[in-house]
Amino acid sequence: MFRLKKIDIYLLKRFFSLFLMTFLIVIFILLMQFLWKHFAELVGKGIGISVIAEFFEYSVFSLVPMALPLAILLASLMTFGNLGENFELTAMKAAGISLFRIIRPLIILISFVSVGAFFFSNDVLPKAQTKLWTLILSLRQKSPELDIPVGEFYSGINGVNLYVRSKKDHLMKDLMIYDFSGGFENATVMVADSGRVQFTADKKYLLLSLYSGESFENLKNQQISNSPTSIPYRRETFASKEILLDFDSEFNRFDESILKDQHVSKNMKELTQSIDSVSKIADARSFTQAREMIQMHYLDREENYGRKLIPDKAKNDKIKYNADSLFLSLNQQQMIQATNRAIDRAKSMKDLIDYNKMMLDDAVNYVLRHEIERHRKFTLSFACLIFFFIGAPLGAIIRKGGLGMPVVISVVLFIIYYIIDNTGYKMAREGMWPSFEGMWLSSAVLLPIGIFLTYKAVVDAMLFNPEHYRKIWNIGKRFIYKILNISTDSIVDEE
Repeated sequence: MFRLKKIDIYLLKRFFSLFLMTFLIVIFILLMQFLWKHFAELVGKGIGISVIAEFFEYSVFSLVPMALPLAILLASLMTFGNLGENFELTAMKAAGISLFRIIRPLIILISFVSVGAFFFSNDVLPKAQTKLWTLILSLRQKSPELDIPVGEFYSGINGVNLYVRSKKDHLMKDLMIYDFSGGFENATVMVADSGRVQFTADKKYLLLSLYSGESFENLKNQQISNSPTSIPYRRETFASKEILLDFDSEFNRFDESILKDQHVSKNMKELTQSIDSVSKIADARSFTQAREMIQMHYLDREENYGRKLIPDKAKNDKIKYNADSLFLSLNQQQMIQATNRAIDRAKSMKDLIDYNKMMLDDAVNYVLRHEIERHRKFTLSFACLIFFFIGAPLGAIIRKGGLGMPVVISVVLFIIYYIIDNTGYKMAREGMWPSFEGMWLSSAVLLPIGIFLTYKAVVDAMLFNPEHYRKIWNIGKRFIYKILNISTDSIVDEE
């Protein structure tokens, strides 16, 4: 039975403190990047602090799958880099403690973290992503906060462009309004000396009060003849005029059920059920299309046409016709007709194939997205293990702690992982690779690297020691000079 000793508790404390710090830093950086990406949905909408806090909360949960492996890599690299830099790792090995015994408590901890990451991505992440994307869709439909600028056109009101030359005591001066709500060809233009704007009691409409102005309305939909000079219009002069415009300033949430059939909102059981049901539909549809193609269109086997062309004797005796001989036996006019008919039939077949493909694309893409999401729930857990077995031995080899070298190495490794993972994801999404190969590509590439680094750390290999490579280079130079009968004194001088 495994019992914690003082050295295990010491390592767990060192690792956990660094892991917590790096995880929070990585989450903050990714959150800022995510916030910048959705900056337009938040700014200028007049939403409350509670909605913004809700957005940040769901965003943090959605960013955990990307932040967790990077935090484990950076924390393990810093932990063992600090131990190596302070010669604590050397003292442990001198006391007869192997590297595997040193990292054993951390392996157990990371194993629990990996299992927890799977349950997080299976149970928590779908709910968080459903709430997050429902909130983002609701924010996109939210009207911007009313803030009419001076000296430029304001297009925040649906179907209306408003221009104000100046403002004084909440009174707008020299207004110009273009109303395109009835269509561009039936636009209404209004000008006024002054005006006020206010919301109705239910906050769903905008009441625009205009003073001392006139309006010009194009009535092209009432045109009697086709002559462009006979287009009717209406001109109106008014002392005061009130206009009611649609402008819902309230924040209306969409129902979360709009995302119930999306892959991001499902756990393993729901993903598997969706894949099985839609795969059966796609297979049945594909089988029906293939059978129709063979029976109706393959090698001229159309029902009515084929019965007229091929005699019963030919069917029974299985007589084979040579297409080239038949074509050459025709005269020039018949050849042209046959060629045009063949081109028309080829175009018709191409259109039919494109239509069949279009009918299958929705079902196939649906299955692909769900298969990718199902694999993603496992790749997160496996990535946590791989990054630990890369970071821990790499830190023991380079023996550099702090936030300098470990951060650089971690960022480079994570960029490589992200590029490979994104490439595999796109290949799987486009159907060029099976979803299993695409989603596990990054793990398949990084796993040998983790095994290699772990082996080198166990045997105390001088993997990043420049003196070691300098000696190898000098040995190689001696060997080359010996073959070329060149004096090796220069090598001795360099050493």
